[in-house]
Amino acid sequence: MFNAFERSVAGRYLRSRRGERFVSIIAIFSLIGIALGVATLIIVMAVMNGFREDLMSRVLGLNGALNIYAGQHVITSYQDDAAQIRTINGVTRVTPMAEGTVLLDAAGYSAGGLMRGISADDFAALHALSDNIVAGRLEDFHGPDAIAIGAALSVKSGLQLGSKVTLLSPQGRATPFGTMPRIRSYRVSLIFDAGVNDYDSSIVFLPLEAAQKFLMMPDGVSFIQVGLDDPMKARAVGREIAQRLGDPQLRIMDWTRSNNAFLGALDVQQNVMFLILTLIILVAAFNVISSMIMMVKDKTRDIAVLRTLGATRGAIMRIFLMCGASVGVCGTIIGFIIGVVFCLNIERIQHGIEHLTHTNLFNPEFYYLEHLPAHLVWSQVIDVLVLSLILSFSATLYPAWRAARTDPVEALRHE
Repeated sequence: MFNAFERSVAGRYLRSRRGERFVSIIAIFSLIGIALGVATLIIVMAVMNGFREDLMSRVLGLNGALNIYAGQHVITSYQDDAAQIRTINGVTRVTPMAEGTVLLDAAGYSAGGLMRGISADDFAALHALSDNIVAGRLEDFHGPDAIAIGAALSVKSGLQLGSKVTLLSPQGRATPFGTMPRIRSYRVSLIFDAGVNDYDSSIVFLPLEAAQKFLMMPDGVSFIQVGLDDPMKARAVGREIAQRLGDPQLRIMDWTRSNNAFLGALDVQQNVMFLILTLIILVAAFNVISSMIMMVKDKTRDIAVLRTLGATRGAIMRIFLMCGASVGVCGTIIGFIIGVVFCLNIERIQHGIEHLTHTNLFNPEFYYLEHLPAHLVWSQVIDVLVLSLILSFSATLYPAWRAARTDPVEALRHE
């Protein structure tokens, strides 16, 4: 597309000479702007992808891809139902749970929370909790008085292993004086850190039998939590579960429905950030236009001489297209390298900034994450590169066209 003569002339025009450095400086700033725009867009999209994946993995790991409820009733046939669900392809775990709202009281600390009952085997299979035990042993999670609490609740209440915590449930027995709430003391036998502050500070776990006794549901559970190897197949698996169980009272809620507002907000935020950060590349592209127009104005005499020596309008246009495209291509490549290197070393960069500033950039009490995740989706990276190249190439079209339309007679008349 570009012959040796055109490449040679374009290379000479891109190299600054005395009296032409101002145009070259503008071109350098245009290159820097494109590089920064591409790098910023790649980094932000990777961080948002990482945040989405990290958050969804935690949400699905703690709450499951599917939850099966029985309306206002308890599920009494949960053992048979769980056995049937485990035979379905794609199901990784089935966890029956008893659940109830409670008031926690410990040494003057009182707060509302959620109590869940789970068997020791199911607790071990719930890797989001069992792999993040910070105090205690999994073998201690048994007996009528054992309780597992989150690390955030432990810090707020001052509870440690062996401490006593009292649970008060509004569900109690009817007496002539009204409904008497149930009160029971438990011993902290396990402390976990799920990585989600709301979960760690407001949810406690009891062994299933103890929870059933406390909630007065000795033969049932509140819901059945189902984990899948591919969360995107949740609706299809949900339909198969409904056919297998055949109970019209059961209600199946998949993660896309229970978190649809949250997922929609993430999608909107990601799209808006993409559009906003694209403006950085667009502004840099306008700088390319201004630098190219100034170059064409400065090279008017050279263009006239080249046309007089036999250069065609197409050759002149290709020369200046090459000049502008070189700035865009170099800026895009540099921005790509900076963005990818930054994403691959983002945790080291975060730790370095925290070490220098002596601050915690992501306090888990305020954020759903403790570190800055980044996941490069190469299809998005390619989209960013293509967008940058298109904008950069488009910015050179008008100046190159103006250069090709230069009349050598008019240009040389005033020389």
